[in-house]
Amino acid sequence: MVDVAHGAAEGLEGLAPKYDLLIVGAGLSGGVIAERAAAEFGLTSLIVDKRDHIGGNCYDFINEKGFRISRYGVHLFHTKSQRVWEYVNRFSDWMPYEHRVKGRVYGKLVPIPPSQETVNTLFDANVHSEEEMESWLSTRRVKCEEPQNGEEAALSVAGEEIYEAIFKHYTKKQWDKFPSQLDASVLKRIPVRTNTDDRYFTDEHQAIPSDGYTKIFDNMLLGNPNITIRLNVDYFAAKEAQTLPEYGMLVFTGPIDAYYASVGMPKLEYRSLRFEEEYHEPDGGYYQEALQVNYPGQEVPYTRIVEYKHKPNQPEEAKKHPGTVIFKEYSVDEGDPYYPVPRPENQALFEKYKALAAKEPGVCFVGRLASYKYFNMDQAILNALETFDELREKMGELKA
Repeated sequence: MVDVAHGAAEGLEGLAPKYDLLIVGAGLSGGVIAERAAAEFGLTSLIVDKRDHIGGNCYDFINEKGFRISRYGVHLFHTKSQRVWEYVNRFSDWMPYEHRVKGRVYGKLVPIPPSQETVNTLFDANVHSEEEMESWLSTRRVKCEEPQNGEEAALSVAGEEIYEAIFKHYTKKQWDKFPSQLDASVLKRIPVRTNTDDRYFTDEHQAIPSDGYTKIFDNMLLGNPNITIRLNVDYFAAKEAQTLPEYGMLVFTGPIDAYYASVGMPKLEYRSLRFEEEYHEPDGGYYQEALQVNYPGQEVPYTRIVEYKHKPNQPEEAKKHPGTVIFKEYSVDEGDPYYPVPRPENQALFEKYKALAAKEPGVCFVGRLASYKYFNMDQAILNALETFDELREKMGELKA
């Protein structure tokens, strides 16, 4: 069902003959560009999206049981950027929330990333200080000055026990490749904590929007007379059918290889996600001990289970509900593109696309899919803000 409740219409009927910007994608990147162009230059934007809702992968909603859930996987906002933090606070109230992840490893529940408690629980390490933890790790790390693949990189950081228990098979499930088949850069910076900090993120600003992520897009875009949103619109089909209005600049936030599909170059490689939803009524009302529990072993095919009832921005009725909804998450090849596969040949192919994009007149490529990078939410917002900064001169020309 199209997201008309959020003030966006379906199809391309009844549009103005021309817009300053045609923006492909109603997610973070497209939303930020449209909002800034309207606020700073009074420019008009038409945003089109092939999905039936605004918000991109951030889209969340209240389901039939009364729980606020995310359609495309759990989203946790965190940032070190003061600019991004100030920007998002224009469009939502925020609740402080520090994400903590548990992992079900060898039948035991332990903190992820691994820390003192993790190695004490799994390996009887008996470490009680940062110095003892560092000493425990140093006797297990495999010395390798120039790791040639992900396995060598992980062993040089974490040692064999942690690598086998937490990283090896999780990587295989995530990428369908063992670490030994991936570039060293993928696992070179795996997090292993020497302290007792069990937070998943350490950024200064960590919070969740009080009314959910979709409400941010409502406040950012809807009600602005300079921003028009049309859903269930495939840009490429509309372009071929010549049903799009005129525009001054195209802002493309989709996959860069899709834009150049007619060139005949190979597709870029992505991993996607599949979600398996289950409803339960367990004793105490909760299925598991935390919002997110990872399953890094090979005993189950999914990578994690998310239970949204743990999120503090649930409606009050949901917190009292006797039941709960969980999502088992699987990493798969087919589906919406989520994660660029980090292999040298993929990066080399992207560079060819990037060279084509640099020569494309009147088109701005922005966002994670156009950049072939995985962005956290704050990185996507900052990327869009900085892209807008670079476009200021062109925006001024459009206004003139």
